[in-house]
Amino acid sequence: MSRVTTLLSQRLRRDWLQLALWILGTMALALAGLSGAASTYGTEQERTALLATVMANPVILLFRGLPSGPDEHAFIVFLLMPFLVMMAAFMSSFLAVRHTRGDEEAGRLEPVAATPAGRTVPTAATIVHGVLADVLLGILVAAAFLSGGSPVEGSLLAGFTAASGGLAYLGIALLAAQLMRTSRGANSLAVWVLVVTYFIAGIGNAVGTPSDDLTHMQSSWLTWLSPFGWAENTRAFDENAWWPAFLCLAVFVAFAAAALALQSVRDLGASILPERRGRTAARATLSSPTALVTRLAAGSAVGWMAGAFFAGALSTSLGSVVDQMGTDNPAVADMLKALSAEADLPQAVVVVFFTMVGLLAACAGVQTVARARQEEAHGTAEPVLASPVQRVRWLADFVVIGFAAIVLTCATAFAGAWAGAAGLDDGAALTRSAFVAASGQVLAASVFLVLTAVTFTLAPRWTIPLGWTLVTAAIVFGLFGPLLGLPEWVTNLSPFSVAPVPDGDGVDVRGMWWLVLATGIGAVASLSLMRRRELASAG
Repeated sequence: MSRVTTLLSQRLRRDWLQLALWILGTMALALAGLSGAASTYGTEQERTALLATVMANPVILLFRGLPSGPDEHAFIVFLLMPFLVMMAAFMSSFLAVRHTRGDEEAGRLEPVAATPAGRTVPTAATIVHGVLADVLLGILVAAAFLSGGSPVEGSLLAGFTAASGGLAYLGIALLAAQLMRTSRGANSLAVWVLVVTYFIAGIGNAVGTPSDDLTHMQSSWLTWLSPFGWAENTRAFDENAWWPAFLCLAVFVAFAAAALALQSVRDLGASILPERRGRTAARATLSSPTALVTRLAAGSAVGWMAGAFFAGALSTSLGSVVDQMGTDNPAVADMLKALSAEADLPQAVVVVFFTMVGLLAACAGVQTVARARQEEAHGTAEPVLASPVQRVRWLADFVVIGFAAIVLTCATAFAGAWAGAAGLDDGAALTRSAFVAASGQVLAASVFLVLTAVTFTLAPRWTIPLGWTLVTAAIVFGLFGPLLGLPEWVTNLSPFSVAPVPDGDGVDVRGMWWLVLATGIGAVASLSLMRRRELASAG
């Protein structure tokens, strides 16, 4: 136990600031949701009307929780729970990979394994570390609900659910770190599992069975395949069912035990899933550093583009359906207009979906620049920079390829929107709206690209955690800020909220010039700062 305590103490000193940002940010989201929902949907009649709308609208249920009645506190959980779990899941996943596969890849685990601590104690310390972080997050979420006057049992259940959801993805990421050869691969696997299970829960809710009074939704079997679905089915402040959260804990225990078992039997530096064998000789297309960066970034970029195509296709193909719903029930129109600030309902649907495309594009850009940090930390950047390649040119390649990934992601979404609009009466207008929205999201996503690049030059060890944290916070507060009743100036801090959008037959440029200016300044600053920075080891 003393060995675990020693490692845990070192990791807490190393991680305290970024864990504080994640945990306090999650608590702030809960507090903002409590005040915002209370002011925006203050009467039971308003909440009942909105829930009736949600029952009939599968688009909204893809991005919300599980309706559990018009009670004020249950309604707030419906709005917030998926995002509270998501914040805990991201925090836990990055923590797990950073202190297992990340430390192993950077060479820090080998000297520890040579001590009496052995090979499994570091993983055990990571498990304890993650449990402490999620427990603290759950306590503060419960405290946030209690501070708003919520009932005690429901508040405690909401905090417990958020913590147990984070622990489920802690276990998943621990196992991913054993399966994959690199921290990048482990993080990608963990994040993709998180995203897929999030949408599985959303689809399961969307095809569920509504109650006769249209205030509750009974999940389909599909929802029960996802930790998000288990968390939502606790129904805090309604049924207060604790047992679904224990399914999350069961996943954590099983996956953490599997990770410990695999750690004890595999070779240090090896992985359960072997890496793909490389060619004996490089292709001629790899004769430049730009081509090398393109090769490194291609796989992840294709994944983000696939998701963007799906979102783009939905943005136009569902427009007519939602338009009819808005005619039958004005609450649908009110919600989508609040999310998008658009008066025209089909355009509002396009804007909402392309905001999600902007998120995917930002992820593609951030992941590309984060790769520069991984190359540096793993020592593979040094041979490249020992050649005639200058460090500014080296970073510029990652920034340029990251921007190309953003453009291609948005272009792929536009292609999906064009395909979805084919054959529709207003297909041409929707396609034009999609083009404007896609162009605007290129600008928004580019801000995160250059912010990550600036972080890489100023604080290399913060490149990956801060880059992903900024994207997550921007989408939560930018896209859902209006529904949560956040002040306009808060939602406008998100580049996604101020990107140009279609406005009838014209274009509302909104914060276009600010986004262009921020991107230009960030790009110039990152390349200028790179001239004076030395290579930094892993942190």
